[in-house]
Amino acid sequence: MIPWLGQELVFPPVRTALAEPDGLLAAGGDLSPARLLLGYSQGIFPWFSEGEPILWWSPSRRMVLFPARLHVRRSLDKVLRNRSYRVTIDTAFRQVIEACAAPRAGAAGTWIIPPMVDAYCRLHALGAAHSFEVWMDGELAGGLYGVGLGRMFYGESMFSHRTDASKIAFVHMARHLACHGVEMIDCQMHTPHLESLGAMLIPRTQFLAKLKQSTLEPQADSMWTYRFDNEPS
Repeated sequence: MIPWLGQELVFPPVRTALAEPDGLLAAGGDLSPARLLLGYSQGIFPWFSEGEPILWWSPSRRMVLFPARLHVRRSLDKVLRNRSYRVTIDTAFRQVIEACAAPRAGAAGTWIIPPMVDAYCRLHALGAAHSFEVWMDGELAGGLYGVGLGRMFYGESMFSHRTDASKIAFVHMARHLACHGVEMIDCQMHTPHLESLGAMLIPRTQFLAKLKQSTLEPQADSMWTYRFDNEPS
């Protein structure tokens, strides 16, 4: 059995998370900004589907990117240098999260259901959730969103409407945040796509130790200000 959360803003210790399914910690509660931020500060995130209660997770191994280990393949580097695009932060947050929530080929459904969209838009309005957008030919071509606490960024989801657009967003996100003292980016779950970009699995204990340090460090004023134009002159 897992604990059922009530109105009190508290989570059980992450060491009590289940081994199967890996990381399931608690159910219930709400998606208020206060609870979401408390969860992230403790290495806990919500993940559930339509018709399920809110489920809270802290997996035994965490997929993270150390920006210094970002891997950009030669083919992607060529795209970054030669393709026409523009990258911005926080200019189209709702568009990004709704694009991430849209059905994808081969997928049974989405965990980014309307209550989640609204919850993260509330976080964005408070300055705690952020989006990186890639624009091509004047249209939103790809992007990603996540939560920023201190010098820690918790990536949630990404999307592409054009080839390589999410990879462009990811690389610019990692490089920009590294310039502002971010040493670890949470990617949550393993995917081949993330692994190809240099992300790796680390034990929960190591993740939490780094998180505790990073969330307490101050953010630079310019952390969420960014515009990059790779347009032909």
